[in-house]
Amino acid sequence: MRTVPPDPTIRPLQALLRGCRKHCAVCNSGHLFTRWFTLAERCPCCDLRFERIEGHWTGDLGINTIVSFGSLLLALIAGFLLSWPEAPGVGLLVIAVAIAAFMPVLFFPFSKTIWLAIDLIMRPLEPGEVARGYGPQRGEEPGRPLT
Repeated sequence: MRTVPPDPTIRPLQALLRGCRKHCAVCNSGHLFTRWFTLAERCPCCDLRFERIEGHWTGDLGINTIVSFGSLLLALIAGFLLSWPEAPGVGLLVIAVAIAAFMPVLFFPFSKTIWLAIDLIMRPLEPGEVARGYGPQRGEEPGRPLT
């Protein structure tokens, strides 16, 4: 646990990179997941509630779908290019099925923290959303969009 809160201003790239590492976009704290599929309700360091609004996780579903289909598309393109001019064999089918089955599962926690970072970029912290020192508090002006 940190004793001195960091600078409460967050840059968009910084927030996204933190999300890519499964860290909190506000304070860079790790260990946000109790299990692979179970995100804690709040950040253990800055106390950010991860589900900021009802239906918040619809965005992470979209990110996971885009990354999973993108990975599948890249694998299929690579398979066709590598086997050209012959038709791709059963190997490509096996690889495609494996990517389609495992990529959404493997990317799941990353999609949660990446979406949280994107949400913080689009909707800055409101007063009182995080612990003192990590963002605006009640009675203060809300934060400006991350730039």
